[in-house]
Amino acid sequence: MNLLIFGPNGSGKGTQGALLMEKYGVAHIESGAVFRQHVGQGTELGKKAKEYMDRGELVPDEITIPMILDILGKQGDKGWLLDGFPRNMEQARKLHEALDKAGMHLDYVVEILLPRQVAKNRIMGRRLCAKNNNHPNNIFIDAIKPEGDTCRVCGGPLSARADDQNEDAINKRHDIYYNDVDGTLAAAHYFKALAGQDPRMTYIELNGEGSIDSIRETLLSKLK
Repeated sequence: MNLLIFGPNGSGKGTQGALLMEKYGVAHIESGAVFRQHVGQGTELGKKAKEYMDRGELVPDEITIPMILDILGKQGDKGWLLDGFPRNMEQARKLHEALDKAGMHLDYVVEILLPRQVAKNRIMGRRLCAKNNNHPNNIFIDAIKPEGDTCRVCGGPLSARADDQNEDAINKRHDIYYNDVDGTLAAAHYFKALAGQDPRMTYIELNGEGSIDSIRETLLSKLK
């Protein structure tokens, strides 16, 4: 099973990806980790990518896509879940062409739908427990809203990550994601159109405003 997942920061995309990895045994391929792996191993692609990264420039698709295909091709029959790529329309086209040329087929494309303001609130409402960062606490989500500054799970002290409170940074990330002309949403809609023409590919839309469990149940019910 090969999957592609889309969702804005704050949508719970990473959580649902981890659940799919556990349920189906697919490899969770996150684009940032692909870069780090190639650069860390000193591969030829990694060396080329590092030159751009050291200059503070974006790594071109001609390097990025072969990196990703290399990782995907090593997963064998267990399949993969690609997360964080493509980020724009052009990357979507190039990824589709590269997958097709490599004989790799997408079975499912998952999009988690979430209004922009809700996504922003979720990011800014996240609170970290000093005892366990995995304890869910968010002042904007009633189901996991803590009482005051103590963890709702263990009572430990809570704090907010500095980057979660940076509205300018959040807005910049969301400007890219919610751009349905040539940004990330445009990439998602590109694959949605492909799924309408290819009976082997299924496009799944999920209401991101539900609970983690309800989203998971809906997603699993749509996977064959």
